[in-house]
Amino acid sequence: MDMLVSTEWLANELGASDLRVVDATQYMSDDPRTALAEYEAGHIPGAVFMDMANLVDSNSPIDNTLPPPEKFASRMQSLGLGDGSRIVLYDDSPIRSAARAWFMLTMFGAYDVAILDGGLAKWKASGRPLTQGKEVLRHRHFTVWKDDKAVRTKADMAANIANAVEEVVDARSAARFTGMERDPRPGMAPGHIPGSKNLPYGELFNADGTYKTGAALQAAFDSAGVDMAKPMVTTCGSGMTASVVAFGARLLGKKDIAVYDGSWAEWGADPATEKATGAACVA
Repeated sequence: MDMLVSTEWLANELGASDLRVVDATQYMSDDPRTALAEYEAGHIPGAVFMDMANLVDSNSPIDNTLPPPEKFASRMQSLGLGDGSRIVLYDDSPIRSAARAWFMLTMFGAYDVAILDGGLAKWKASGRPLTQGKEVLRHRHFTVWKDDKAVRTKADMAANIANAVEEVVDARSAARFTGMERDPRPGMAPGHIPGSKNLPYGELFNADGTYKTGAALQAAFDSAGVDMAKPMVTTCGSGMTASVVAFGARLLGKKDIAVYDGSWAEWGADPATEKATGAACVA
């Protein structure tokens, strides 16, 4: 299964015994919609709902950080996602939350995970059916496992300012990156991690909400001055849209990618961390 699948492909595969479809919609806190209510009102037939807002480390003081492996595995088992499943994720969110679900699943050991190109909006625009209510699948075993190589900490990011071994790519808007617009979370300093490049995640999508691919996708990274030859770390406000940029880089075949899980929610709140403002230098 490819990393990115079309609505046509999914329509033809629905009902396969090893296929699991997952609604991974999550909204920002200021969005009046509720992801579960939207799911129950209409979802792709057979899709289960992944409660992204609660799939976090509830003991962490930082927003939206990764849950412990045992918690993640337990939640996946309860959704019927297990070892050997082919998993297709979609969302109906402006922050493209399916990419965060992709990042978590692959980091926690799932091998065959894809995102539905264009998400629920594309599915509906293609005139395909929806189902209401909830879907419940039989529990399946999900092995507890974690690949820490895909995650960076605040200490890692601080060390990288000095040695610049990894290319840091910030998925936030240009206004938030430069410091012209402050983070919506209270207590956050403006700006970005010194040395990072700015690639707003929206630049990775076509007008119809599908991902850019090939030369068009590469051009988005090139225009931001990203050195694709270096190992990459993506960051954003709280690890959500950083996952979108990580997924985009992976579509281009890049494998040495990590996500700074704390992102600006952690870095911007710490008075001791270095911050920069203004535009990034694009080579």
